[in-house]
Amino acid sequence: MRGMTTRTRNRPVGSQRISHTAENYLLSLAILREDGLRPHMSELASYLRRIPEGEEIGTTLASVSGMVQRMAKEGLLQVTKEKRIDLTPVGEARARDVARRHRLSERLLVDVLGVPLELAESEAHSLEHGISPALLGRIEEKLGYPDACPYGRPIYKSTDKELRTADPGTIRLSEAQEGSVYRITRIPDEEFPLLSYLVNSKMLPGERIRVEEVADYRRVVDVTCAGERVSLGMDVASRIRARAA
Repeated sequence: MRGMTTRTRNRPVGSQRISHTAENYLLSLAILREDGLRPHMSELASYLRRIPEGEEIGTTLASVSGMVQRMAKEGLLQVTKEKRIDLTPVGEARARDVARRHRLSERLLVDVLGVPLELAESEAHSLEHGISPALLGRIEEKLGYPDACPYGRPIYKSTDKELRTADPGTIRLSEAQEGSVYRITRIPDEEFPLLSYLVNSKMLPGERIRVEEVADYRRVVDVTCAGERVSLGMDVASRIRARAA
């Protein structure tokens, strides 16, 4: 009983307890919203397949549809006339909280515990569900109140009121000009093989790159990073954000 009372006291006032699965759905929808997307059911199912298998999330259309309907009844989601899944105001507030816990967990793993960058995103899924608001505040203070996770996504403050759906002054790498120099601001972090490739290629936030070729006919963007030539598929390049250096 004592543990249950403590967890209840540490949760924000007026918030109901939700499952780990629901939190993973909220985090996924927050990321998609940040990228300017309001997904259909199949698009959400496709994105959820990037979450580590240890989270045990069903990703068939039937299981995703059932979970969306359940979360809609709880007032966290809504399905529009166009069949797009959107966060309600309550759901968005909870999604910001999950994203905040997840990204501060990533920073803790990388900056304090020395976990390799390519592993931290997956490990953060194990930490995020159990962090109380009080502990989260201590973690944030210990880390020096960082503004972004190691992969460049925003770390929300407890006072933030909305998701950040724009990154002023940045472009998708797929839209870059040949011969121009950019500084990377954000990389995709949801898939281990891709993240490992980007880390090994030093394609990381803060790095300067020169765009050598945007080859639409090959669906490839070639860049020079840290003195090495790196080839990226157009889909991957569209998920990397950069600003003119």
